[in-house]
Amino acid sequence: MIAELQCVVLDCPRPAALAGFYRELLGGEVNRLDRRWALGDDWATLHTPAGLVLAFQRVPDHRHPTWPDPSVPQQFHLDFGVPDLDRAEEQVTALGATVLDAGSDGRGWRVYADPAGHPFCLVRHG
Repeated sequence: MIAELQCVVLDCPRPAALAGFYRELLGGEVNRLDRRWALGDDWATLHTPAGLVLAFQRVPDHRHPTWPDPSVPQQFHLDFGVPDLDRAEEQVTALGATVLDAGSDGRGWRVYADPAGHPFCLVRHG
């Protein structure tokens, strides 16, 4: 092993707002003090209960990914396991997510965009 993952960083126009969106989705603490980085208007973090750290970096000219159109690629996406896709969809859309692909009947995953346009999937588990 050469390194270990410290966090996943998402470019966005409003770091604190996007950190708040993911806190509502995953739980955890926004902007907990951490010796690994400084917090400020251009950087926010979310320490999740599962131990994952997401970081949010301001990019003034941020362009939303245009999934599935590759003209502005998604660059990455996150998968989140949920017990009930319908209920989870209600919750994430109430937080400001947009449905990108509602899937077909019986498919175990759906694609959304967070408020800054980053695609993510809700995947049924259990």
